[in-house]
Amino acid sequence: MVWHSIGPGERNLFRLRLAVLLVVLTTGWIESASQTNDCWNAFRGSQSLTGNSPVKLPATLSLLWHFSTGDDVKSSPVVCSGKIVAGSTDGWVYCLDTNGRLLWKFNSGNAIEAPALILDNLIFIGNMDGVFYCIDLNSGLKKWEYKTDGQIIGSANWWKEGKVTKILFGSYDYFLHCVDGATGVGLWKYESDNYINGAAACVAGKAYFGGCDGFLHVVDIKTGKADKKIELGTYVAGSVAIEGTKSWIGDYDGEFMEVDLVSGKKVMTWKDEKTGLPFIASPSVSGNNVLTANHNKFTYCFEKSSGKLKWTFNTGNRVEASPVIAGDKVLIANMRGDVTLLSLNDGKKIWTYELGGSVVSNPAVAGGRFIVGNTDGNIYCFGKQL
Repeated sequence: MVWHSIGPGERNLFRLRLAVLLVVLTTGWIESASQTNDCWNAFRGSQSLTGNSPVKLPATLSLLWHFSTGDDVKSSPVVCSGKIVAGSTDGWVYCLDTNGRLLWKFNSGNAIEAPALILDNLIFIGNMDGVFYCIDLNSGLKKWEYKTDGQIIGSANWWKEGKVTKILFGSYDYFLHCVDGATGVGLWKYESDNYINGAAACVAGKAYFGGCDGFLHVVDIKTGKADKKIELGTYVAGSVAIEGTKSWIGDYDGEFMEVDLVSGKKVMTWKDEKTGLPFIASPSVSGNNVLTANHNKFTYCFEKSSGKLKWTFNTGNRVEASPVIAGDKVLIANMRGDVTLLSLNDGKKIWTYELGGSVVSNPAVAGGRFIVGNTDGNIYCFGKQL
């Protein structure tokens, strides 16, 4: 691990960080208002993609129900307003109630791997044909569609400016697209240099995303113009987690890093030199903890303040699903189909359940339960048996 501290004499950088932090503090309530104990409306639970929830899961969970779709469920489920939404590679978007009963389904015409976004009683989701849909949450009826020139596998995110809600998502056409959430009219397109796999974090009026071009892009959401491009070295399959002026991201060469968003410099880098396998999972951040998981089977927890490795846990198989922090626990899932609950403090195993099939999408945590998709075609719900 390499750790670099920022010198106290860099006054201009300090002023810039302070300005960014003030924007975050004054606008942060907008984001936190969307995430409650009963709502996990986005891919990583919030606009900043930090992958944490205030929900405290019980130490022992039971399988409450499962729902069968027609094919693999690679689309991470989302939950809000008493409804669960997930796509399937059978091409349908499924909407269930919290007891696992089908409310409606929508045919997108092609396989879906992208997670949905629930916002203002609308669903935003893209498919492998490059079509992005807005669907009414209550009726399942299409409101509008928007066509890109490449497949969409990353989740949408949002930013509100006055009365306009901007929906942002990436495509394999190399563009980050921004559309009007009410009408589907394109507002701008920002061109990267390669495929965009993950979601864009939306914080303080900026969109942050990594792509297959090996850069962390920072885009002004108002204009669609680049604020900066931060070179990472190689391509990124996951999404970036943002907190204040700090960001965390893993790359395909097995390097995990903290990047200062003001200076554009890496301030922490870590790599398991013995394996050097990819980070597909996106990081989670809560308190003084930063978590990620790797294809080498391990989940890692770092101290946010120092960058030091705090603990590791061997899941027993490759990990692509992003870890989720729920209160004082961590929820992880692997490619063998194991879902496991760990102690956030020391990484000790609390509970585990073997689903069979692979889990490649991260769980949603809401209402004292978690919901997860599986490549066996099922959506599973775990919680405390009443």
